[in-house]
Amino acid sequence: MSAYWKELRAQVSLAAPLAVTSAGQQLLSVVDTAVVGRLGAVEIGAVGMGHAVFGFVMVLGMGVMLGLDPLMSQAVGAGQPIRARMLVWQGVWLSLAVGTLFSTVLVLTPWVLPLAGVPMGTTRLTGVYLWSRAPGLLPILTFIALRGYLQAFDSTRPMLMAMVLANLCNAPLAWILVHGAEFGGFTVPALGVVGAGVATTLCSLLQVVVVARAVQRHAVDGLPKDIRALRMEDVRHAWQVGFPISLQMGAEVGVFALVGVLAGRLGEQELAGHQIALTVASMSFMVSLGVGTAGSIRVGRAVGAKDRMGARLAGLVAFTFGGAFMTLSAAALWANPHFFARIMTDQPDVIAMSVRLLAVAAVFQLADGIQAVGAGVLRGAGDTTFLSRINIGAYYFIALPVAAWLGFGLDMGIMGLWWGLCVGLFVVAAGLFVRFLQISAREIAPLQRPDVPLH
Repeated sequence: MSAYWKELRAQVSLAAPLAVTSAGQQLLSVVDTAVVGRLGAVEIGAVGMGHAVFGFVMVLGMGVMLGLDPLMSQAVGAGQPIRARMLVWQGVWLSLAVGTLFSTVLVLTPWVLPLAGVPMGTTRLTGVYLWSRAPGLLPILTFIALRGYLQAFDSTRPMLMAMVLANLCNAPLAWILVHGAEFGGFTVPALGVVGAGVATTLCSLLQVVVVARAVQRHAVDGLPKDIRALRMEDVRHAWQVGFPISLQMGAEVGVFALVGVLAGRLGEQELAGHQIALTVASMSFMVSLGVGTAGSIRVGRAVGAKDRMGARLAGLVAFTFGGAFMTLSAAALWANPHFFARIMTDQPDVIAMSVRLLAVAAVFQLADGIQAVGAGVLRGAGDTTFLSRINIGAYYFIALPVAAWLGFGLDMGIMGLWWGLCVGLFVVAAGLFVRFLQISAREIAPLQRPDVPLH
């Protein structure tokens, strides 16, 4: 079997559960939107804006936590399982600090939304939804730290089981809490959008419990007694690697959030259609994100083992894999956008708006997949600074001005805003691919030296 096909087989076996896990995380939000979608356009828009704000804050925190991923995978590649296990606990300490900071931001955000010109009815519902989601941020960030350790050892089953359990619980729980129910004389009141947030928060707690148990069962010989102690050097190192990732992810999600705010100024139907189309498109993106994570692990291990050709091959296979999947996704969205829109809502005006936007989503699927994979493989190589620079440059100095010009200058409305996003995605995708070709043409220095002290 050729080296290419061996690498592809390894990535498929690793990426499949990771992709399902990533899609499952997004499915929690999809269920929220679908359940609330039966309440009306205002509720859809409010939850959509809540997702945008929560998602933006969450990915900022996730980006910091993802700084642990290359450190762990490179430690495993270098034959240092004790080092990787020690980083788990530093990740827990880091998640406590980051989670507390960003949860506070979520709690305060509703007072800022009126300044963006969002209608008061939407702002009120968005606020209560964010307050119900804020307690779930810390478990999500802790989950990221624990997941990074398990996936570095190819132990993906616990994440998959955690996601399956969370989604099995979330759908019925969200429906009961949103719409209310009665069980043998006991009445559960209808909580509306708050019910959706509470259900997802509880399921996030369930996920972290499952993966924590899996980490606990993963035996590593020779662990030091003070393994749980806070080591500021490791926390600072993870922050230095993760902060540019946070900027990169925040730039991407932030530009979509800003477009959501602009859509809200166009009207409730536009905002609802924007949310439906973005939620549908995000499902395929989460799969490519899983492929990018697999590429990150494979590249990171090769870098840790000082295998330059292996790192380059792993990255190129990941690009091919992710691009092929997103091409199929684009075909599905283009062929039957009504099907996907009707899954999310039964509001005719919202469906019509969503169908138009899904056509644009089909166009940018390939670019979205390539940039997700590119971010993953560069993260595995430890080249995180470039990620932040190209995302900020492409989205805020190219995509956003083009979107504003098309949407408002040429009166194209929400369609113009989405075509602007499309331009930015293609610029980022091309930039990341070229960057990987450049850095993988030479030996990539590991982020962590093999002889790093364990104490």
